[in-house]
Amino acid sequence: MSRDSIRDKVAIVGVGCCPFGENWDQSPSDMIVDAAYEAYADAGIEKPQEQIDAVFTGSLYSGRGPHECSDALKLWKPVTSVSNYCATGTDAFRCGVMSVACGLYDTVLVVGYDKPKDRGVSGPSVMMTQVRDLPQTPAGWFSICAARYFDAYGASRDDLAKIAIKNHHNGTLAPNSFLKREITLEDYKKARLISWPFGLYDCAAQTDGAAAAIITRADLAKGYREDPVLVKGVTVFGGPNPQKDPTMDFLAWKPTIEASKVAYEMAGVGPGDIDVAQVHDCFSLTELLTYEDLGFCEKGSAKEHIASGRFEIGGELPVNTDGGLKSFGHPTGATGVRMIYENTLQLQGRAGERQTPGAAIALSHNIGGHPTACGIAILGRT
Repeated sequence: MSRDSIRDKVAIVGVGCCPFGENWDQSPSDMIVDAAYEAYADAGIEKPQEQIDAVFTGSLYSGRGPHECSDALKLWKPVTSVSNYCATGTDAFRCGVMSVACGLYDTVLVVGYDKPKDRGVSGPSVMMTQVRDLPQTPAGWFSICAARYFDAYGASRDDLAKIAIKNHHNGTLAPNSFLKREITLEDYKKARLISWPFGLYDCAAQTDGAAAAIITRADLAKGYREDPVLVKGVTVFGGPNPQKDPTMDFLAWKPTIEASKVAYEMAGVGPGDIDVAQVHDCFSLTELLTYEDLGFCEKGSAKEHIASGRFEIGGELPVNTDGGLKSFGHPTGATGVRMIYENTLQLQGRAGERQTPGAAIALSHNIGGHPTACGIAILGRT
């Protein structure tokens, strides 16, 4: 297997993202149209029925599958629906990239979307499949990792607070984010506990939303715009269910570690080459572990890097520049594509106050399930 076989063969030429939030006045179709037509305009596409060859869509909660996107856009093309927990958006993007890289299509549309608020619940469904009697809510079983990490490496809630405060600040700079509210350390500590050590501000906001990207062959890209963004590598990796894995130590996510090895090899880069990153922060502890699992810092050292401001806007490696899941919001199927949207803006110098100066290589990362899946995409400036 040649892992560099797609490098620089596919380019992003347009991106779009609707406002994330409690979008009671919009249907899934409304959000899909908003995101897709922004991407069309970004790519200069005026006749999508003629210029788009296929559609790849990702949604966890849609009851209508691929047809929801086709019907919304009146785009009668081959359409593929992807579902892979919280890694759904990245997986839809991966499928679209592979279809172009192999020569099946020239130009495709990728749309990630979800509308969980209409389900009448505040988060993912509880799954009663435990073997090791782990708590059966996301906050419950992610908090086990936090307690374990605190014990092993001497971290504390103060370290998690810095991540939450950072991401709330970054969200105020992103026009389409949900929670445009700064928080202080005092706010963090006074907030109600959800599952120790997680308080309210350690937990991401599940929202409605949609995001889109238009990708094409690299040799066609400058026919759409002068500054296309190249796909360096993209992968989705499966790992064992931690509830059934006797080797799980709750100090790292195996799918992230394995996916990052493949993604870095595909892209021909290493952790030190990444200029800006969007990572999965369903909980503040998840972002902390991801710093280490992606190789941004040594195991157990994340708290020192957090304290130094390294991962803040203006730091050496800004992470979650648009506020992440924490404050931009988390419509499950849209999140991976929303990260592609932000990284594309960063590489094109269009991120405004969030801009990472001179960003040339950007990484996005999702985990999904227990987590049992991880998706990583690495993009580069042309």
